[in-house]
Amino acid sequence: MKWTDTQRIAEELFDKFPEIDPLTVRFTDLHRWVCELDGFDDQPEHSGEKILEAIQMAWIAEAQ
Repeated sequence: MKWTDTQRIAEELFDKFPEIDPLTVRFTDLHRWVCELDGFDDQPEHSGEKILEAIQMAWIAEAQ
C-alpha cells in the first residue's frame, strides 16, 4: 500500500480500530497507524495534511 491508496488504508484502519471514531484521531496518530499497517510500503515523509485528511474522510465513510 502507498499513501495514495486512501480507500484501502481506510478499510484497513476500520478493521484494525473498529471502536475508534475517526473524527477524534489526531493526524500524528493517524500517520503512525498508517505506517504500522501490514502491507504499507511507502516513505513516511511522503504524506501530508491533504493525504491524511483524505484517509480520514474515507475512514469516516467506511465507518458509517
